[in-house]
Amino acid sequence: MTITDFSLGGDLPVRRLGFGAMRLAMGAFDGPSRPAESGIAVLRRAVELGVNHIDTAGFYGRAEVRANDLIRTALSPYRDDLVIATKVGPLPGPTGAPSGQATPGQLRGLVEADLRALGLDRLDLVYLRVGGMAGPGGESIADRFAVLAELRAQGLIRHLGVSNVDAAQLAEARQIAPVAAVQNRHGGDQGLLTECEQAGIAYVPYFPLGGGAQRLDADRLGVVAARRGATTAQVAIAALLAASPSVLAIPGTGALDHLAENVAAGELDLTDQDLADLRG
Repeated sequence: MTITDFSLGGDLPVRRLGFGAMRLAMGAFDGPSRPAESGIAVLRRAVELGVNHIDTAGFYGRAEVRANDLIRTALSPYRDDLVIATKVGPLPGPTGAPSGQATPGQLRGLVEADLRALGLDRLDLVYLRVGGMAGPGGESIADRFAVLAELRAQGLIRHLGVSNVDAAQLAEARQIAPVAAVQNRHGGDQGLLTECEQAGIAYVPYFPLGGGAQRLDADRLGVVAARRGATTAQVAIAALLAASPSVLAIPGTGALDHLAENVAAGELDLTDQDLADLRG
């Protein structure tokens, strides 16, 4: 298996193993902040190791430590090949967890805030993240996605994505403007992954606890990891990438050693036997 780059939106080449920025500023939404210096060091090392796709959001962090501020401090002026994706829609609740949803009228302000925090004139990829902490489906996203489509037409956004959506919501968005990426919780709808692959849309699982569109059994992971001289996390990331050429992995961490482990997973070439063993 050879892991190639993916052309995001047809014109932005990204390496399929990227970096998720959620854990840079804190270990969890309701946990304490991490030192800014450690996040800056991790970001700079990630780029040194070849990562060129960073996934972030304005609601990642605390008042004193924000992921977008760390990204600007660590990486600006940005390399020409660096792609930064962000998400808008969630509004943090009292604990810091994204428990509320922005109205259509609030979305422009959130996009402009991300532009300022990141020090950019245009955002490479902006996801409309819907549904709060609940699962996908059950509501229209048309009014909100139309706002982002207008911001794209105005040149503030290059490509659009949707996050935490079902097939009906993806179809609704695609009727309004091109969708370059879908970011859903790992272990979601296999049919949606297939649709994305057929349409040339990136599929970006978050919280990737296993490979492909289904969770992987921990014992099976251990067997393959022992055979390949890898960690179970590396096997899980490699299996995720093997699930479809449209999958982009964005494992996140606030630690340099964990970062190196994750990036090395991109070089782990799982065999057909490995993948069969993982599926059981």
